[in-house]
Amino acid sequence: MEQSHECPMTTKDVSLQELREKLAEFASVRGWDQFHSPRNLLLALVGEVGELSEIFQWKGEVARGLPNWSSDDKEHLEEEISDVLLYLVRLADVCGLDLGQAALTKIIKNAQKYPVKHQKY
Repeated sequence: MEQSHECPMTTKDVSLQELREKLAEFASVRGWDQFHSPRNLLLALVGEVGELSEIFQWKGEVARGLPNWSSDDKEHLEEEISDVLLYLVRLADVCGLDLGQAALTKIIKNAQKYPVKHQKY
């Protein structure tokens, strides 16, 4: 039986490791590894951040949860945020970094740098 290389639709939480593996397979079966240098991935990531920024560019402040947005606008936002995440996960993988662990370590560093006692609201 031939193995499918398409991502099944699921509703479970997805780990960064699962995304990393899916992206690596996706790139490999298409012969894209040759193009996925850290520089190229970073430039693609920056482009996707630009596309994400365009969605908000002329909207002014937006309410949490996007209550006034259409389902099409929310779907577009979801796609662009996903593009940013996927390029970020792929970049970390190609650089040999554990993105999840790095993020947790950064949260700890930020907690030390910005302790609760210094917050003023």
